[in-house]
Amino acid sequence: MDYLAKRFLERESVIKAAMVAFVARKNLLLIGPPGTAKSELVSSLAELLNGCNYFQWLLSKFTTPEELFGPVSLRSLEQDAYRRITTAKLPEAHVAFLDEVFKASSAILNALLTLMNERLFYNNGAPVRTPLVSVIGASNEFPEEGENLSALFDRFHLRFELSYLGDGAFLDMLNGAATGWGITAYRPQLSLADLEALQAAGDRATVPIATLNTLREIRRELVKEGITPSDRRFVNGLALLKAHAVLDGRDQVMDEDLSILAHSLWEEPEQKAKVGTILRQFGDKFTGQLEELVLDAKEVAEKALANPEEVSETSKAIAKLKKIGRRLVDMEPDAGTKRKQTALRENFELVRQLHRTVHKMAFHVEADFDFNLTK
Repeated sequence: MDYLAKRFLERESVIKAAMVAFVARKNLLLIGPPGTAKSELVSSLAELLNGCNYFQWLLSKFTTPEELFGPVSLRSLEQDAYRRITTAKLPEAHVAFLDEVFKASSAILNALLTLMNERLFYNNGAPVRTPLVSVIGASNEFPEEGENLSALFDRFHLRFELSYLGDGAFLDMLNGAATGWGITAYRPQLSLADLEALQAAGDRATVPIATLNTLREIRRELVKEGITPSDRRFVNGLALLKAHAVLDGRDQVMDEDLSILAHSLWEEPEQKAKVGTILRQFGDKFTGQLEELVLDAKEVAEKALANPEEVSETSKAIAKLKKIGRRLVDMEPDAGTKRKQTALRENFELVRQLHRTVHKMAFHVEADFDFNLTK
C-alpha cells in the first residue's frame, strides 16, 4: 500500500478501503470528475494481486451483454442451449472495474446485480459460482433519482467521492510525473493464495458483544439525523469491520475499526459529515481526534489558499497549522499500535506539507516545523 500511496497522492484512504474490500469480498464505488486517476488506481491495485484476472470496461447505454459476459456459443445453439463463452470476461474475473457503471442498460443490470451480490452468473439457466473478489465501479456523478439505480448503488458497500488534488499534492504530482515518480519497478505483490488466507482470517475474526451494542447505538443516532442505512448494510458492515481488523493484524474487532464505516453508512453526499461525526463519538478516541485535527487542517489550508491576498488571515492559518502539528506530536504517546503510529505519521506529514504550501504562498519561501515526531 505504501507503493500506491506514493504514486497516488491523497488517495491513502481509498487504497486502504480497497484492500478491506478485497479481504471482505465487497464492492467499492469511486465518484469523481474525469482525470482523478480512478481507472489507473484500480488497475494498479489489481496488479498487486499476483495471478489476478482483471476485467475493465467502459459502460454506456449501448453496451451489450456480450461485451461484459461473453458471446453466445454457436455450438451450444445447435444443441438448443444458450451458453455464453465467458473467457476473459467479467464472470471469470477476480477484480472488475466498471467505468461509468450507472450507465448500464436494463439488459445488463439484472445479471450485474446478481453477480455483485451473490457472486453467481447464470449461464444457460444454471448458476455458476464466479471467482469474483470485488467489483469497483466508477462514475463522474451520482445517479439521479428516478433512474431505477438504487439497487445498483446499494451493491457498493464502500463509497468514495474523489476530487482534484490540493495545491501541495498537485505540485508533488507534477514533480513525480516529471521524474518518473522516483519509484523502482518492483511492485510488492500479494498472491491469490495469500488473499484467500486473509479472507479466511476475516471470516474467523470475532466481533465482541460490546461492539454489536455500539453498532445499535450508532444506528439510533443515525436515525435521529434522518439517516437510515438498511439492515443489510449493517450486516455487510460487519464483514468490513472484520477485514479491517485482520489487516491490522488482529483477530477481533475493536472500536478503532469503526472508522471504515464512514465510507459505508451514508446514502447521500450531504450525510457523510454527520455519519463521520457520529462514528467518531463511538469509535476509538485516538482515531477520532486524529481525523478531526486533519479535517480542521485541510479546512484551514483550503481557506487560506483560496484567499492569498488576505495576508493577516494567511498568517493566522500558518499559526493554526503549526498548532495542529504540535497537537499531533502530543498524541504520539497514545499511538500504541503500528496502525496508529502509521496513521499519525502519515497525517503529520500531510499537515506539515499544508503548512509549507500556505507559507510559501504567503511569503514565497517554504518553512518547516521546528518540531517532529520521535518515530
